[in-house]
Amino acid sequence: METTLAQWKAEKKHTPLIIKGCRQCGKSFIVEKFGRENYEHVVLLDFVKDSSYSAIFEGSLDVDHLTMLMSANMGTRASFVPDKTLIIFDEIQECPNARTALKYFALDGRYDVIGTGSLLGVHGYGKKNLPRSVPIGYEQIEEMYPLDFEEFLWANGIDENTFRYLNECFQAETPVPNALHERLRELLLQYVVVGGMPEAVEAFVETKQLNTVLAIQRRIIRSYKDDMVKYAGDEDKVKIKECFESIPRQLSKENKKFQYSIVRKNARASEYISCLQWIEDAGIIRRCYNLSIPELPLDGNAESDKFKVYMADTGLFVSMLEDGTQWDILQGNLYTYKGAIYENLIADFLGKMGRRLYYYHKDSGLELNFIIRRNGSAVPIEVKATNGNAKSLRTVLNHPEKYHVKEALKIIDGNIGRDGKVLSIPHYLTFLLQI
Repeated sequence: METTLAQWKAEKKHTPLIIKGCRQCGKSFIVEKFGRENYEHVVLLDFVKDSSYSAIFEGSLDVDHLTMLMSANMGTRASFVPDKTLIIFDEIQECPNARTALKYFALDGRYDVIGTGSLLGVHGYGKKNLPRSVPIGYEQIEEMYPLDFEEFLWANGIDENTFRYLNECFQAETPVPNALHERLRELLLQYVVVGGMPEAVEAFVETKQLNTVLAIQRRIIRSYKDDMVKYAGDEDKVKIKECFESIPRQLSKENKKFQYSIVRKNARASEYISCLQWIEDAGIIRRCYNLSIPELPLDGNAESDKFKVYMADTGLFVSMLEDGTQWDILQGNLYTYKGAIYENLIADFLGKMGRRLYYYHKDSGLELNFIIRRNGSAVPIEVKATNGNAKSLRTVLNHPEKYHVKEALKIIDGNIGRDGKVLSIPHYLTFLLQI
């Protein structure tokens, strides 16, 4: 995100920027840090912390009028110098008229503006939260995710030389030396438990106390549920929570396809589809769509009514499971919940790259955990607990006239290796599968 912010500022005529993402993924921190390091003056309006700021935007949205009212409200904390001031609208969804005002800041051009938001555009947010108009064409929207595994490694002292060496091993398809391999396996298990929420990662790096990490994660989960009650439409509040709380049960099944009957007995898709969309729009989950055939274009072959649901952050997913799961994972037993933790981990890796998620399943039992676009082709991925048999991969590779698959990836608890058209890589190297 720091690179995205720097590129945005470097553009000669940049529009206001919106950074959206799930709550507590570090949006406010990174934007404020960027402001302090790159501008002489930073004007911060946090609409959650101080709701009185919303009154500034109730009348005229002329930029001079708005900056005058900000100065009157904030005193010496607000200094407006053309080309040297960054205005931050934190939690901009709490003041929809501030989002409408982005158009006028864009046309005026004297000040840079960044808005952050956690629930922008979620279904059922409420009529009172609708802006006068959405400034289409006058804002740039970027998605921010919790820390990914690469960033987790940085936080735990893995340096640039190590990353460079890992990439060399990956490109040359040569095994990672055992000492480094074992260290990265250990860090991977820690990442599965800790995840990428910045507060949880910071607590882990500073204390190594996983009970502290778990308390933070469960507090975040509670805050998500509070948002569902506070912001969802009255008719959807209970259903949204039911959908969210069903995720561990959905993934504990052998067939992990999302089933509304797991949410509530005899439930129908028509009753819950918008509720599931609400959770996805809030950045809490990701859907992984089944493909009618494992070929490009992936989006064109996706079946909209057949999908799995993964938590966007694996650490948060693990925190939703019963006590003791963290201990099992750190002992190397990720194959609890019928492989759900493994699959959610790889969905975490791929999703935080900005990839959309796809899989392939047939009633005959053939299933490919993920399908990605790589080197201009559709490449299936099978996720294994060990370096075991990948029957489904072999099936599609042995019938190229039917599946049109030229190569495949097997992600394992083992080292780099190739067997014909199948490249095996350790779980911890999944972050190198860039688009």
